[in-house]
Amino acid sequence: MLQVDGDPHVEHVSRGDVVLLPRGDPHHITDVGKHAHATVSAGEAENDAPEPTRWLCGTFTIGDPRASHLLGSLPAMIVLRGAHGPALEGLEVAHRMLVLEMRSPSQGSAVMVARILDLIFIQILRAWAAGTDAEPSWLPGAFDPQIGLALSAIHRDPGHDWTVEEVARACNLSRSAFAARFVARVGMPPAAYLAHVRLDAATDLLRDTSLPVTLIAQRVGYTSEAAFSRAFKNRYGTPPTRWRRDRRGRW
Repeated sequence: MLQVDGDPHVEHVSRGDVVLLPRGDPHHITDVGKHAHATVSAGEAENDAPEPTRWLCGTFTIGDPRASHLLGSLPAMIVLRGAHGPALEGLEVAHRMLVLEMRSPSQGSAVMVARILDLIFIQILRAWAAGTDAEPSWLPGAFDPQIGLALSAIHRDPGHDWTVEEVARACNLSRSAFAARFVARVGMPPAAYLAHVRLDAATDLLRDTSLPVTLIAQRVGYTSEAAFSRAFKNRYGTPPTRWRRDRRGRW
């Protein structure tokens, strides 16, 4: 059994299941044993004793604040049952390679393990986004053949004066069809998502450059510093100038 701390829901996992905790929430795992509630006679104990539970764990560290924010929009736990099906064929191969590198390490094993974990991570997200249990977020949107085009365009140039009509044309959809599909896949209207991307881009510029706040506001698509400052404070709880000063004070 797997349970995220503070969440009353208990997830029962079994052989072959794959679990991802996108936000890295504290959790605990309990092995209840397949015979936990069964009565086993002395003659049966030797042959029918349950095998000990084993699991393989890996940890990802993501330093990009934007990536952390995007992963934070995913559910606390993603479970792929049995790791079967075309979308998951590579997981078993990656698992075997990972175990081999860990049991018999040699030159380059550390790099191999890191790359295999990257592949597993991407494949889990891809399989989840394509499934029926995927909750609306940026990830299902990114894997959608049409909405993915819109997200790529927005991330490529967040400062552009995007309109719903313009992005809908890039996806070969009508305005109404695009807006409805966007909300269904991403979980928020296009304008709201654009605002999130613009403010994420602004944090990069505030942290990594010495550009004036007015110029940063223009670069991420705001027509005035006042409008940018209001939106930034609503999102991060502090004005951009103070946010920049606080971040630099930590260096």
